Amino acid sequence: MKIPQKQIITFLLFPLFFLSITGNVMATEEAKYAVLEKDEPFELRQYEPCIVAETLVEGDFDEVGSAGFRLLFRYISGDNQAKLAISMTAPVTQEMRSEKISMTAPVTQQKAGNDWSIAFVMPAGYTMDSLPTPNDGRITLRAIPARLVAVITYSGTWSKSRYEEHKAQLDKMMSKRKLKAAGEYIYARYNPPFTPWFMRRNEVLVPVERIK
Repeated sequence: MKIPQKQIITFLLFPLFFLSITGNVMATEEAKYAVLEKDEPFELRQYEPCIVAETLVEGDFDEVGSAGFRLLFRYISGDNQAKLAISMTAPVTQEMRSEKISMTAPVTQQKAGNDWSIAFVMPAGYTMDSLPTPNDGRITLRAIPARLVAVITYSGTWSKSRYEEHKAQLDKMMSKRKLKAAGEYIYARYNPPFTPWFMRRNEVLVPVERIK
């Protein structure tokens, strides 16, 4: 009996759909924020203070995320002095920076010279004192204060060209609303790698202040 092509495609895509949904359930907690303005795909959010675990990775935009993710995932899986497992959250972020982060103190990806900062947001309820100390000295803990953030959301691939395209769109949306960047741009990914590209949630975020 010949199986219709449409049925074959449905059969092949269903496991990917199921995995993408279960993957998101495993990382349900996100950094806390309130939406102040919304005009899809744009949002203006007020983020609450949070703590991130981060590491610096040298390399190209499309390569550093995986290396940083593996290192941080080991930390939350128990590679720390307390041997404590910490729940995975969303997103994983990638952010550009103009200066290196102090390695004394934390998913973001952020430029720091020739390095990128890759970070996981720690679950709410932890403090700098209650989070376990990383065994790997390349991982730091950093407290981030409350901040006003402009955001553009999009689906699709994780390429640098897609990031740059939406970063440019976000700049136009900010200009229209008389907002200016007050920090570095952040690239955020909310889904596991096996999620079909058309179901992914990606964002470009940047701290902002209003133009007077």
